[in-house]
Amino acid sequence: MSNVTKEAALEYHRDPRPGKIETIPTKPYSTQHDLALAYSPGVAYPCKEIESNPADAYEYTNKGNLVAVISNGTAVLGLGNIGPLAGKPVMEGKALLFKIFAGLDCFDIEVNEPDPQKFIEVVKAIAPTFGGINLEDIKAPECFEIEQKLKAELDIPVMHDDQHGTAIISAAGLLNALEIQGKKIEEVRLVVNGAGAAAVSCTRLYMALGVRKENIVMCDSRGVISDRREDLNSQKREFITTRPVSTLAEAMVDADVFLGLSVKDVVTPEMLQSMAARPIVFALANPDPEIAYDAAMASRPDLIFATGRSDYPNQINNVLGFPYIFRGALDSGASAINEEMKLAAVHAIAALAKEPVPPVVNTAYDMTDIHFGRDYILPKPLDPRLLTTVAPAVARGAMESGVARRPITDWEAYDEKLRKLMGYDNKMMRRIFDQAKKQKKRVVFSEANTDKMLKTAVIAAKEGLLEPVLLGNEEMIQKRADRLGLDISGLEIVNLRHDREADRRQHYAEILAGKRQRAGLTMPEALEKMFDRNYFGMMMVEAGDADAFLGGTYSASNAVGDIALEVVGVRPSYKHFAALHIVTTKQGTFYLSDTHVNKNMDTETLFDVARLTRNSVEYFAEKPVMAMLSYSSFGSSKEEECKRAGEVVAMLHERYPDLLVDGEMTIRYALNNELRDRTFPFNKLKGEKVNTLVFPNLSSASSAYRLLLEFGVGDTIGPIQMGLNKAVHFISVDAPVRSILNLAAIAALDAQVAAAGAPSVDK
Repeated sequence: MSNVTKEAALEYHRDPRPGKIETIPTKPYSTQHDLALAYSPGVAYPCKEIESNPADAYEYTNKGNLVAVISNGTAVLGLGNIGPLAGKPVMEGKALLFKIFAGLDCFDIEVNEPDPQKFIEVVKAIAPTFGGINLEDIKAPECFEIEQKLKAELDIPVMHDDQHGTAIISAAGLLNALEIQGKKIEEVRLVVNGAGAAAVSCTRLYMALGVRKENIVMCDSRGVISDRREDLNSQKREFITTRPVSTLAEAMVDADVFLGLSVKDVVTPEMLQSMAARPIVFALANPDPEIAYDAAMASRPDLIFATGRSDYPNQINNVLGFPYIFRGALDSGASAINEEMKLAAVHAIAALAKEPVPPVVNTAYDMTDIHFGRDYILPKPLDPRLLTTVAPAVARGAMESGVARRPITDWEAYDEKLRKLMGYDNKMMRRIFDQAKKQKKRVVFSEANTDKMLKTAVIAAKEGLLEPVLLGNEEMIQKRADRLGLDISGLEIVNLRHDREADRRQHYAEILAGKRQRAGLTMPEALEKMFDRNYFGMMMVEAGDADAFLGGTYSASNAVGDIALEVVGVRPSYKHFAALHIVTTKQGTFYLSDTHVNKNMDTETLFDVARLTRNSVEYFAEKPVMAMLSYSSFGSSKEEECKRAGEVVAMLHERYPDLLVDGEMTIRYALNNELRDRTFPFNKLKGEKVNTLVFPNLSSASSAYRLLLEFGVGDTIGPIQMGLNKAVHFISVDAPVRSILNLAAIAALDAQVAAAGAPSVDK
């Protein structure tokens, strides 16, 4: 669990502006005409349509994508009855999770009303605003009555996540744990400690999956809920046992499964040792489980153990469920979230844990080999596949159970919608990864002595993307791998300073000296350069001993690029090479150039950059729509930089008449095609959405993509080198592992294309 201090938490919630959520307009509002459409008089038309047909609210308003998180603050996290206002940060946090994980807009609503019936009336009164209602942090037993009545009286999905979220996620984990332990659900003996909303809902769902009632013992703070007690409410009476046990310790003897939703340290190692062989323990008290992880694991080597914490394996986290359950429910127009939909979510989550884990998940958790087993019975919360797995399963459950009012008919289109929803539309990288695996290439990692480069190489090898060649000292690399917990057995390590590489250094030096003899390079100088990992690694590619090179840079200087020019050079049809970044955002995918190589460009350089960029976008199966950027538009400034951009556009128009490119123009006109077409109706891009931005210099290009990255606007891929003779790429050694892995896959694919005799990323 991350080290969260009071000061850090308060600063997070206070700065740079209070709270965690905001509303953002989704329609234009810059002109009087926009405002007339948005409000009066234009807004009257959708109002009348909805009055005639209430279902049209889903067509003309945000109702179908809007969830309410509603609480009265009577049972907030582990804080208890702190009231609605004090609970607001939690509700804002829930709204944040709905948005970032499922793209659902969310309002948090705190109701100052502890009386269940009055609370119900308040929620019913505001329900027309929303497509779904997530009840949150309401104490038992009132929460049962509130949810039951609202579900009966409203025609939109209503779910008390404290009950059903924990039930759904833990049920998925239970199915997988039982499979690993070799047990049948209808035969297991279950002990539940805690009798609140979550415990009751979990137990009910387990029964729906096959656990037999006679095999269940539930305990509360007073002991076993048995037929000998008279202090039981209606929910507890549902789980009365006739077994002759009265304490938790007695109930645990020979139990197969323990579910804890109670308080810390209520379970002892002796209790676990009394359980049946191959036990399953879900200790979900937060923040401290019913028994500490270390104590539990030390007590039983055959144990599968889960908690609600992120710092231990097998976290049972509601975020695996509720965003995607509501996503599927709203997208199918479900009038409720019923048992069929909850069970569909259970099976979808359980099945996903058995699928191979993609690199994005391994790297997100700084791991290399997450796989189904004793320490991985549930998907990780940051697994983007949850959106495209759970939401469709829930939508299908709604349709099959008859509560879907807007059934989904085109499942392929729906899957594509989900991928695009939150910037997960990584079709490009999926395609590149798939292609790289088909014909693995030898990729040299020049900076294998750094943590992130070494992690990337190991992940790439395990994923079958490529065959890494690690440059560096064997002993030092092994020590680093041991410290990082990485298995590098089977990976090739080349120590360019080792005596056995002397013949290879001599051979490479002779090749380089021959290439550069008219540039003043002598043989002794060439031999000395072969002790540099960048020279040596690139010469491996140049000499055919490797297929691609991935170098690391430590600063903004272009020393590695200069070496690339010496060793492999640029393609015959160009005089320059350049770099491209691909930025994926909710508004689409954009290609930014030149972001890494050319500091100050003359007309010839900018022309080469534009051509390279055009060919690269086509290489990635996109139709380039290019804007040549500047701080002026279509000749409004006569400064040299602006004139240069205009001249390059004219050259491109003459040489490539079918290419969609225009400028020079400001970023405003590049990205606002309606404004551009209205202001400059003669422009060649009329009616087209720009996807390719060519910047006039390195400073503006680098600043643009880094600004997007720091603001969290999108995800970036790059820098992708364009125009070099061989598959040579380089990236900062401090880049995230995911970014390095993406570029490594591109380098491997670049080598495949070159080996096939086709032009590479710049054709």
